Amino acid sequence: MEVLHSQILGEGSPFLILHGFLGMSDNWKTLGNRFAEAGYQVHLIDQRNHGRSFHDDEHNYKVMAEDVKNYCDHHDLKDIILLGHSMGGKTAMQCATEYPGLVSKLIVADIAPKEYPQHHQDILKGLASLDFSEIESRSQASEKLSEYVKEKGVRQFLLKNLYWKNKGELALRMNLTVLTKNIDEVGEPLSKEAVFKGDALFLGGENSGYIQQIDEIIIKKHFPKAKIGTIKNAGHWLHAENPEEFYENVMNFL
Repeated sequence: MEVLHSQILGEGSPFLILHGFLGMSDNWKTLGNRFAEAGYQVHLIDQRNHGRSFHDDEHNYKVMAEDVKNYCDHHDLKDIILLGHSMGGKTAMQCATEYPGLVSKLIVADIAPKEYPQHHQDILKGLASLDFSEIESRSQASEKLSEYVKEKGVRQFLLKNLYWKNKGELALRMNLTVLTKNIDEVGEPLSKEAVFKGDALFLGGENSGYIQQIDEIIIKKHFPKAKIGTIKNAGHWLHAENPEEFYENVMNFL
């Protein structure tokens, strides 16, 4: 059994953080350090086919929730606080509903338990267009990617996946082939029967369309004790766009 790669910060109650689609644990380093300073043992996790974690042909929420359970067994973690953003939020929901005895508190950032249509096509095409036999620097990669991804911030986020595979040879950390093939799985809703009766917090970005007002109904159906909040002046990357307010909301909930 392969165990997910992580960065572990601080001491205290276990607090696991799951990044979103095409992200990695590094995206949460700044906030992770703050949660560690507040007295938690923070586990910044790379989900399968992302970051430094293992690559596998299967990529769906059932196996990703199982990955989290296996990780907790491996590190002997109990009563975890589980925070997930976007795809990581769906993994966290799946994990809490499937292994309710493992999760003491659930925090979901900018995603609801509903189905989402595919909307990463341009990003995936752009990443697939990067020819590393020709691209020799981050700036060249960014320039090529800009043909598909106009927003500079999104490009910078994606290019965090670049690393030097060998001397003079760049590559991407994520398993682009498998993620592209399983893209429909990423938008899948939580199964109808799934329920988590523990404490849950859902935080949406004020300028993001991922959590709509009407979604409160479906959130409460699956998570009857859920509190729902909004992070001002932030879109989908709410933890990066307004980290102060995000941190305060999470700490108040905990």
